[in-house]
Amino acid sequence: MKAPWVTYRPEIRVMDCTVRDGGLINDHRFEDGFVRAVYDTCVAAGIDAMEIGYKASDRLFARDAFGAWKFCREDDLRRVVGDNPSALRLSAMADAGGKTDWKTDILPKDQSVLDIIRVACYINQIPEAVEMIKDAHDKGYTTTCNIMAISQVQETELDQALDVLAQTPVDVVVVVDSFGALHSEQVQLLVRKFLAAVKPAGKEVGIHAHNNLQLGFANTIEAIIQGANRIDATMAGLGRGAGNCPMELLLGFLRNPKFKIRPVWQLIEEQMIPLRNRIEWGPLPAYIITGQLNQHPRAAINWRAGDRRDHCAEFYDRCISDV
Repeated sequence: MKAPWVTYRPEIRVMDCTVRDGGLINDHRFEDGFVRAVYDTCVAAGIDAMEIGYKASDRLFARDAFGAWKFCREDDLRRVVGDNPSALRLSAMADAGGKTDWKTDILPKDQSVLDIIRVACYINQIPEAVEMIKDAHDKGYTTTCNIMAISQVQETELDQALDVLAQTPVDVVVVVDSFGALHSEQVQLLVRKFLAAVKPAGKEVGIHAHNNLQLGFANTIEAIIQGANRIDATMAGLGRGAGNCPMELLLGFLRNPKFKIRPVWQLIEEQMIPLRNRIEWGPLPAYIITGQLNQHPRAAINWRAGDRRDHCAEFYDRCISDV
């Protein structure tokens, strides 16, 4: 028997979500140079896919109020990545709930530089998500379904949703710890449940972990141990609120020689450390509190923007008064 620390699982694929999830901090106003730097790093590091932003509806979201990566128009994508001559696959996220004009704004694959459409939905939006998945599949894309706020989903609802998704053409179903509230035992149970439901239909299971309890990396490891093969991470953990599983930790853990970690450290030195002077992310007290209470981080984000941002006990009292 080989020692686990000298082997790797070649079927694991890694997706970088730095620009998409990080864009939730600054209304997706990343400069082209930053997005290109992340793209170049993903290529140099051998990362499998990069999620570059959202396909949001400009009926609901004014274009002058958000950066280009809220909408991922084709001309904006190609301005940064050209025709993407690399092996890196590009992805955009499409939110259910009427936030995406998916029938018109998601072009046929042969007209787009994108390769993957990730449909994100809450459990009550599964019917629309199924239609979105079918549409993207028929247009030629690899598809995922990211079931958000999984820590608040009732088991019976989740079982029904997974049964439905197993019958769709979706390629990957992702466990999404939106509130950063899960512990490893819960991740273990969820990944096993997802695999039992969709693996027989030939689908993969993924993990997207947030870091409110400083468990983003640990929960990602647990998901991998249980059999998840589609793994999300971000450079320096950049992401909304507490951020995500850090790419530099993930690649070091995977030990697959196709991944090169030095380009990631170069990006962190040149881009991510200076970025911390302009935007804030990481497991700060307010984000820990919402994670412990299994609450949406929006309250913590709003608190951090106010004058009493460091009054932790006051924020805690406010949070528990709403429970």
